[in-house]
Amino acid sequence: QFSKASTSQEVLAMGVSVCLEGLTRYDSPKYVRIQSVTWGCLKGFLYLTVAVCICCIVMIFRLHQEVDEVNSSVRTSVKGVTFTDNRIWDTAEYTIPMQASLNLMSGQYSTSIDTSVAFLTCLCPTYPFTKAICSSDDDCKNGSVDILSNGIQTGRCVVYNATFKTCEVNAWCPVQHMEKPPEPAVLRSSEDFTVLIKNNIKFPKFNHAILNIPTIFNKSCTYNKTIFPLCPIFRLGDIVQEANQKFSEMAVKGGIIAIEIKWDCNLDSWFYDCSPKYGFHRLDDEKIMPGFYFRYAKYYKLPQGEEQRTLYKVYGIRFDVIVFGTGRKFNIIELIKNVGSMISYFGLVASTIEVVIWVVSYSNCSTSAFCKIYNRKKYETVLNPRQVMYVSFVDEPHVTLIKKPLKTSLQHAQGDIVESHPVKFCDAGSCCPSESNEHRDNEESEPMRTTESNKNDDNEEHELRQPLRPGASSPGCPKWCCCGKCQPTQKYHEQLCCRRKKGQCITTSPWFQQLVLSSHTLKKALLYKNPFVDLTDGNINNQMRHLAYRQYVHWRFGSFDLEDRAVIPSCCRWKIRDTYPKEGNNYTGFKME
Repeated sequence: QFSKASTSQEVLAMGVSVCLEGLTRYDSPKYVRIQSVTWGCLKGFLYLTVAVCICCIVMIFRLHQEVDEVNSSVRTSVKGVTFTDNRIWDTAEYTIPMQASLNLMSGQYSTSIDTSVAFLTCLCPTYPFTKAICSSDDDCKNGSVDILSNGIQTGRCVVYNATFKTCEVNAWCPVQHMEKPPEPAVLRSSEDFTVLIKNNIKFPKFNHAILNIPTIFNKSCTYNKTIFPLCPIFRLGDIVQEANQKFSEMAVKGGIIAIEIKWDCNLDSWFYDCSPKYGFHRLDDEKIMPGFYFRYAKYYKLPQGEEQRTLYKVYGIRFDVIVFGTGRKFNIIELIKNVGSMISYFGLVASTIEVVIWVVSYSNCSTSAFCKIYNRKKYETVLNPRQVMYVSFVDEPHVTLIKKPLKTSLQHAQGDIVESHPVKFCDAGSCCPSESNEHRDNEESEPMRTTESNKNDDNEEHELRQPLRPGASSPGCPKWCCCGKCQPTQKYHEQLCCRRKKGQCITTSPWFQQLVLSSHTLKKALLYKNPFVDLTDGNINNQMRHLAYRQYVHWRFGSFDLEDRAVIPSCCRWKIRDTYPKEGNNYTGFKME
């Protein structure tokens, strides 16, 4: 239980540490700068293009303005008189006002003998439809009501006319006949009537109200899309014509016409514009149940106490007035918000240039030095450390990445060039202290050295000047060795020389002696890491051998980051082992034991 609690505390502490580290750290993206007039001009052109596009979008779609929806009210007034069927028809006769719409009667017929006597109903045969036609009383059910019937059945089958017998119903009698509308329309001359549409609107957010009637209003004008586009007086025939319909045909069965009033207002004082735009189109379908009609009744009380009604079925054209629109006014917050959201479009510039560079890289120009350098600078491939090895040759100015598994010796395996660390190629004088500094260090540390350490240093200097022992420089040099100092081995991953081509071994250079093998340098590094290390310990050779490996990796590979996968050449490895041997010479690993 104590172990579990301790583990939980460690996990919690680790989580808190990661959170605190995230709060105190900022990661910045890495950029590759290309010094080129061509690419620089392309970048400038694309940035300018994106900026112009953003400005155009802001102005065209008016993204710099705040928007408010319109609030509206509509009133209509129809004018016109006609003489039809020996009677005068005026406004009260043919208009039925409704909210935001106008119903214009174009035809009607009536059934004027419907009567009922004081709270009692009349009995009469119903209109002959499929379910109402009968041959005997058994076909009629008392109290039954059909959706197409005009009343409630009494259960009797009576004569309707010379052709049909129908069920008797309790209803307003006689029942209405299913007759076709009169053709031509009764009020076919009503297309010359006019209607005045008064539309008041308000934008509550901006506290701005306006009427569709112009300030200077000519009462004798009639709407015309070209000549008088703002006149609020409309001729009915023109409205139907603008909806691509014929008034004489539409007046027979009726229909529904939409009168659209669109307000698109710019309320900025320097660009003020707020006027309606009218549009017209037919709403009911011309092929599926076209037309428009409704029924209404007028009731009378006779002196004898009988109640009578006249039922009208009216066909007409309904005009629906539909008002919609928006008001806009400049708002700095809207401008900042919309422009800020579009700044991300500048990222398209980098993406476009990347696509162009990619196309160039895979075209005929892919062999150019620019493409090779750019790809090497731009992309860093991170592979599984267990599947790669890094090698460095003294006659090549870069580190090479080799992928496993190997099919030949590591010396001859083909790999990819990876970017080298700057430390590897800096001036030699900055990698280690000069001889004067080294001599000064030796003088300053002289009082601290014992007699035994002086003897060891003398032996070291004598040993470093001697050639390699026969065991380390075999006369039978393997074919993959180019320096003559490598040891033969059957393992592919150990077949590596310090050189790619024939030449002098790196182990014979003064820098190898001073940076990698120098006992004085290694002891200083051990003391720097652990000031209390015992340099007289029998296991000190193992520590110095491991440190020599790391010194070589840092010198030749430029960083300790590659230490785990960096491969030390055979000649260097055996030189280090001969200088700081392990007891029994039983080395366990290829890179570090």
